[in-house]
Amino acid sequence: MTDKDVIVTETNAIRNFFSEYKRERVREMEVPWAIIVSIILLIILVWAWKAFNWLWLKPKKLERILREQGLKGTSYRLLYGDTNDVIKMQTEAAFKSINLSDDLVSHVFPYDHQTVTKYGNNPFIWFGPKPRVILTDSELVKEVFMKSNSFQKLPQNPLLRMLINGLVSYDSEKWSKHRKIINPAFHLEKLKLMLPTFLQCCDDLVSNWEGELSSSNGTCEVDVWPSVQKLSSDVIARTAFGSTYEEGIKIFELLKEQMDLTAEMFITIYIPGWRFLPTAKNRRVKEIYRDLKALLTKVINNREKALKAGESPKNDLLGILLESNRKEIEDKGMNLEDVIKECKGFYLAGQETTSVSLIWALILLSKNLDWQERAREEVLQVFGNRKPDFEGLNQLKIVTMIMYEVLRLYTPIFALPREVYQDVKIGNLTIPAGAQIILPIIMIHYDQKLWGDDVKEFNPGRFSEGILKATNGKAAYFPFGMGPRICIGQNYSLIEAKLALAMILQRFSFELSPAYTHSPAPKITLYPQHGAHLILHKINP
Repeated sequence: MTDKDVIVTETNAIRNFFSEYKRERVREMEVPWAIIVSIILLIILVWAWKAFNWLWLKPKKLERILREQGLKGTSYRLLYGDTNDVIKMQTEAAFKSINLSDDLVSHVFPYDHQTVTKYGNNPFIWFGPKPRVILTDSELVKEVFMKSNSFQKLPQNPLLRMLINGLVSYDSEKWSKHRKIINPAFHLEKLKLMLPTFLQCCDDLVSNWEGELSSSNGTCEVDVWPSVQKLSSDVIARTAFGSTYEEGIKIFELLKEQMDLTAEMFITIYIPGWRFLPTAKNRRVKEIYRDLKALLTKVINNREKALKAGESPKNDLLGILLESNRKEIEDKGMNLEDVIKECKGFYLAGQETTSVSLIWALILLSKNLDWQERAREEVLQVFGNRKPDFEGLNQLKIVTMIMYEVLRLYTPIFALPREVYQDVKIGNLTIPAGAQIILPIIMIHYDQKLWGDDVKEFNPGRFSEGILKATNGKAAYFPFGMGPRICIGQNYSLIEAKLALAMILQRFSFELSPAYTHSPAPKITLYPQHGAHLILHKINP
């Protein structure tokens, strides 16, 4: 063999070696890629199965369980259920006005009302892929309130949690801890100390109205809704934080926008991961959250600095809350984030529920002048022309009856949804895990079987012997909820509304303006969509 043959042979050997090496490396690489692809396919199959189960198998199983118990309702439709129909009917109702004597339930709660009319008691509809049982049986509703740990708040999407949180959104142990810390702020003895603040805010309101009437011979037409909103905002700002509406106006502007966004989210289905998309609404929710947190953090930090510097605690809600929290700190009290959430709750619940209760009282008394005159006579008999006091408020039997009837007819929170995470038995029904129920407060407040033939009429006399007698001991009236989770702020709201109404009755008579359009609209609370145009008349002392 020549040298040339040797070189060729060695070259071929080297080439073959590297070719074989490359083939071996490719074979080695083929194995992990095959594994990776298999894993990806497995993940896709698992998620596809979960999606299929969530979107179809589980809803159909829940539907079967409900129908087997004799419950009737709409058939499940993929993903959206009845949500689009609910939104459509509510939108159509929002563009309509009604008479004060018309049926309010079909206007405010159209789809649910239609469902109950069609299917009878305790029917179900679909909120996305979850059935929602409309509990129209008052005794079942009472049982739900008594079993509050079994019927919990709906799981909120992360964006909604940024808007509504605090005591109003908690369950179980966290709710118990926060309720214990907050409870002292709403004791009657503490509320008595806040009465001068209530008086000052109400005095500002009537003084502004008197100013408007001074240039019009003692009579003029006023849309009183903005004034009532400002009153309740001012009261909550001063009693919660010792500030005024003007000082906290940025907070109130953000909260008003927050309420609008929250109302939209309550009737939309949350799709996991949607919050990460940079939509205009998502960005705005996060901006509001950051801005409110910064504003309230400043308020809280300033108050804590003052306390550390030796300043006496103030008898406002924040001062009482911080003092109560300090006593619980060894038992893991609330952190700064928790306190901020509760402050937002003060603003939202305290301002909204009281303002709508008072405005509906003024509207109904404008229509029912006989009850307005009876209430005025009582106020003047108890207080004359002097400012109301706490003891006198407790003597206002007719005013109290009027507020009870207002809260029956125009309850601020018209329905409460709940979800169950384990099968729960109420009465003869078993609500399966994964289903929801809704407590239609407004439907039960308008139930003719519970309230009689005059159920739609404004008749405060039905409460002349108290709530228990008016309801015959049945679970027929719960504007502030019922049971262990009854609203912590109900006394606060009633005292403010009765005080404001008494001071207004002392100085004005009022009637509905021809410009008034009756269109109650459901948002977070039930509010007058087109304002409250009244004709005010100054009463000379």
